[in-house]
Amino acid sequence: MTPIFGAFLVLYAGLWVWALIRARAPGSRQAIIAWLGLNAMTLAALLVLFPMVWMVAGSLKSAEEAARVPPTLLPDALAAGQWRIFFDQIKENYARAWASPPRAMTFARYFWVSSVTAAVTTLGVLATSVLAGYAFARLRFRGRDALFGALLATIMIPPHVLIIPNYLILERLGWLDSYLALVAPFLASVFVIFMLRQFFRTVPAALWDAARLDGASHGRFLWSVVLPMARPVLTTAAVVTFLAQWNSLMWPLIATTRPEMRTLMVGLQSFGQEGAAEPNLLMAAATFSMLPILVAFFFAQRFFIQSVARTGLKG
Repeated sequence: MTPIFGAFLVLYAGLWVWALIRARAPGSRQAIIAWLGLNAMTLAALLVLFPMVWMVAGSLKSAEEAARVPPTLLPDALAAGQWRIFFDQIKENYARAWASPPRAMTFARYFWVSSVTAAVTTLGVLATSVLAGYAFARLRFRGRDALFGALLATIMIPPHVLIIPNYLILERLGWLDSYLALVAPFLASVFVIFMLRQFFRTVPAALWDAARLDGASHGRFLWSVVLPMARPVLTTAAVVTFLAQWNSLMWPLIATTRPEMRTLMVGLQSFGQEGAAEPNLLMAAATFSMLPILVAFFFAQRFFIQSVARTGLKG
């Protein structure tokens, strides 16, 4: 495997040298620059994807193969074409990882807690951000710009500074160690409010004038006209919020103590600490923990470019 990888690097470097030499020829500079840019982005993508590929490959190996030095990318059974052994190893790794977290809890419970908290938080953020973003973009009231500026200024506050105040507030309310503790502090997002406000400012005023002539209120206009137009932005905001909540580790670790209220990332950390002797199981647990995020991004990826193009950075 190493000689093949080395030969690939030598060939790739040779192509870069050839492109740099060819770039001096008249008429070929733009094409060569485009080729170099494409290859640079391809190389960057490969560097980003390599840890993920290594994780998935490690989840397909036995414990001995995963701990082998020097490491190998492909499992021995796959490299030797022993398909039955290969698939039996996959089944064993993922079944053991799924059924053997610490403290007698299963990953099914961790998945449930993370799914509930991420879904409720996402819906809450969308609801509050739509109303606040529309108010800052379309409504006229005294102190609107100053209030929006103060709201944006809170982005500069490090999130870790808010951990102790949030904890003390939830302790006074008696919400610790519950779903409310995992959801309540994150039901509003300044970033999403800003993003939706920027989009709502691009909605033509003629649409509001036409809706007002038909007797529509602001609520009706928002629900029937603006929100259907904002679907790409809303989808992007939903995916970003869901991803942040799904990957949250520090706050669930602080706000919960009962094992049944632990989220997936906390369970994965505990599993990594107690199951570090078998890195293949840890890789398998990390792999199926990542699957919901990949599925969400796969179905929403086409909305990302649309949201960036439509939102803009209009002042």
